Parts: sequence; C-alpha cells; structure tokens
Amino acid sequence: MSVDADAKRWLRAIAGDGNVLDADIDLRLYEYDGGVDKHRPEVVVFPKTTAQVVKIVNLARERGIPFVGRGAGTGLSGGVIPRMGGIMISFAKMNKIVEIDLENERITVEPGVVNLDVTLAVQGQKYFYAPDPSSQRACTIGGNVAENAGGPHTLAYGVTTNHVLGLEAVLPDGSVIKIGGKAQDSPGYDLIGLLTGSEGTMVLVTKIVLRLMRQPELVKTTLAIFDSAEHAGNTVAEITARAITPVAVEMLDGVMLRMVEEATHAGYPMDAAAVLLIELEGLNEAVEEQVEQVREACMSCGAREFRVARDAAERDLLWKGRKNAFGAVGRVSRYYYVQDGVVPRTRISETLRFINQVSVKYELTISNIFHAGDGNMHPIILFDARKPGELEKARQAGEDILSFCISVGGSITGEHGVGMEKMELMGKQFTPESLDMIGSFKNLFDPTCLLNPGKVLPTGRGCMEIHQKPLTASNML
Repeated sequence: MSVDADAKRWLRAIAGDGNVLDADIDLRLYEYDGGVDKHRPEVVVFPKTTAQVVKIVNLARERGIPFVGRGAGTGLSGGVIPRMGGIMISFAKMNKIVEIDLENERITVEPGVVNLDVTLAVQGQKYFYAPDPSSQRACTIGGNVAENAGGPHTLAYGVTTNHVLGLEAVLPDGSVIKIGGKAQDSPGYDLIGLLTGSEGTMVLVTKIVLRLMRQPELVKTTLAIFDSAEHAGNTVAEITARAITPVAVEMLDGVMLRMVEEATHAGYPMDAAAVLLIELEGLNEAVEEQVEQVREACMSCGAREFRVARDAAERDLLWKGRKNAFGAVGRVSRYYYVQDGVVPRTRISETLRFINQVSVKYELTISNIFHAGDGNMHPIILFDARKPGELEKARQAGEDILSFCISVGGSITGEHGVGMEKMELMGKQFTPESLDMIGSFKNLFDPTCLLNPGKVLPTGRGCMEIHQKPLTASNML
C-alpha cells in the first residue's frame, strides 16, 4: 500500500513537521546508498526516540505499508534501498551516546552515532572501539550492526558481532525487545548474534551496548613493497604459516596505489605492482620482535623493500591513503562497482590472477584493495554508465568474480552484506534447505514482510516477491 496524505499527517504528528520529508527533491537524496542500485522512498521520517519508532512501525503495520531503516547510507549492497517505496525511517537524529562505563569497558549508544565518534569519545582515557570500516567517519553504529561491518583491523579484533553485547530493538509488530547487556555473555539463544548482520530485515535497532578496548602499549605500521602482486599475495599466507598475527594486513595493487598516492600523497611507491600495509600492536618487546619476523617473511617472498613508519604522523598518513581509497577512485572514474568476496588466504594470488582475466575479458579496469589478512577481496570495477552496455558488463564481471570466490571455498560477502545486489547468488552459496532455514527466520520476525522486503533471499524464496525494473545507465545519471 502507498503512503497517502493521511498517513503522512500521522507521521508528522508522531515525529514533528520538521522531521518528515516527502518533496521529490528531498526524496532523491534517499533513493541510493554506496552501491549502484536506486529506488525512491515515498516518505522519509526522522524519529528521535524508541517510542516514536514504535508508533511509526505500528502505523506502517496497520496500513500495510513497507518500511526500511536507514543509517548513513554508506552501505555497498543496496541493503537500505526501499525497493517497494513506502516509509524510510532514518536514524540520523537518534545519535546520542547514552552512557560511557569505562569501569566495565562498555559504551551504550543510539543507532545514529557515527562509528568514529565512539572512539573519539573515549580515546582520551586510552580506550577505543575496534571495528573500523573505511567509511568510519560517516557510517553509523546502527548500520554497522545491520551489516555486521568489519574493517582493516578485524583480523585481530573481529567484526561488529564480536563487540555487540546488548541490543534494544523494535520488532515489525511494534513490540520492543531488550537482549543482552553489559555482561560478557547472556543465557539462552544468541539472539544478538542472529540479529547482528541480519541486514535490517528482522528488527529496527534503537540502542546498542558495545565493548570498548584498551589502547595497546605499542603500535608499529609497516609497508612491504612488491614488484609482483602474486608475491604480495603469497606473503599473506607466509605470515600466517609463521604463526604471526598482525592486527591488520591490507593489500593495494598497482592500479589502486597509484590512484591513492595521486589523491593523498601518503608515500606509496608509484612504480610498485602491489604493497602490503601491515600493522602490529601489543607489548613493546613482542611488537619489536614481530616486526622483524614480518620483515623476514616479506623479504623471503620477494618484497623489494620493507619500511617501518617512523612515527604516528607517518602511520596516520599511510592509513589515510588506505581509508580514503574510494574517494581516490572517484577522482579517476565517475562510476565504479565494489565487490566483497572472500577466499582462503592461500588462494589470494590465484584469485588476483582470475580478477585480471575478468578485467581483460570485459575490457574494464579493475583495481584491488582488500583485507588480505582474512582474504576479504574488494575488487573495484571501473566503468562508464554513459556508454551502452558498460553497466551490465560491470555487473557480470562482479558476478564472475564472486562465483569464483565460491568455487575456491569462499563467500560472496565478507562485510558489505547481500542486500539486493547479491541475493541471486545466494543460490550458489547455499543449498535449498539452508535457504529455506534463512527464510524461516525472516518469516518468524516479519511474517507480513513489510520490513525491508526484497533483500537477502533469491527470487522465488523471499516473501512478497519483487520484480524491479533493472537499473540502467539513464536512471544512474
């Protein structure tokens, strides 16, 4: 059912006149995320409290209107796209840090709090929040919970689900649940684990209890430079084989590092085929020893040079290059398509060769920047949507790469989620029985299928099937 004038009046009564958008020029800003798909909501509402979220959900349920939650819109799989229009519930104004409890190393936040702001709130007391997506200056904790976001330092610290201890959430029937809390673990089924990464298809999260970490005694950031991307890929497996666990191992290939260096002047070598950005932290003595072990591993695999950042300023500059990589790509290509496959670390070099073959096959430039430590590949496919057929070629290239990831024992996503972008590949990743089980969880929480419909499950297995007109170059421009 569409959002009629009466429903909009009720939404304004719930959230206030200034917290409801329905003008076409405003709605255009909410029809997309960081991916390539688009669909416009009929109205956007900005609640400020859990009670307001409940009232909005009840209004949608009573009138049969689909609704979807939104954080900052930085997702890369179309997870926040309102495929059936309806109501978009933006959590931008639920952005308070509710409580900082350093004695228990916990912080409680609303879903609209920006990821980096959590660390900024506690770093003066030598604490930090570990999950650090590249978009951490913009992405919100609510979105991180929905997508189970990761980041470069997940190799040692894990992803979002490893740092969420409690949730308050509104169910699609309007009821509120509170699970977990400040305790290390809670009895009963692991509902937090189930809901973290459910991509906004089961509940709307309104409060989150997070784990805080103490800052390490020493941090060392190193840069290994290679004349061969394959040698860099082999080095990742060699570091693991030597029982060394850095907190981060990031890889940039030659195409990517040149774009990054031209944009950020971070000190990356323009003539290299690949670099590994490797970070170690812990006690002084242990870190110094590990730096030498990593140096030996890199040089034995063909690194031409191994650098150690001299100070915090140089370390920050290297990470600035890595964290601003997508912006650097935007300087070169107006359109690009980011993928998120995962492969075993021992198959990284093989996967890079395959990606190069795909690049040649479709005559598209593909650059690589990824979390090499856990095999989470991020091939970035550059294309020009103004050229007929290029968008479809980019999509097909992405599907080929993800299918290859599955074939070598990997996955179609490591942190970006399935959303609407990868849902048709779920049939390649999972058996029919597994897909039915995933669908049963969706139906349990959302039997009317009004919350973020048309996501995760492939066509034929989702509720309220959607047959959306494919995205074309004309509606991307």
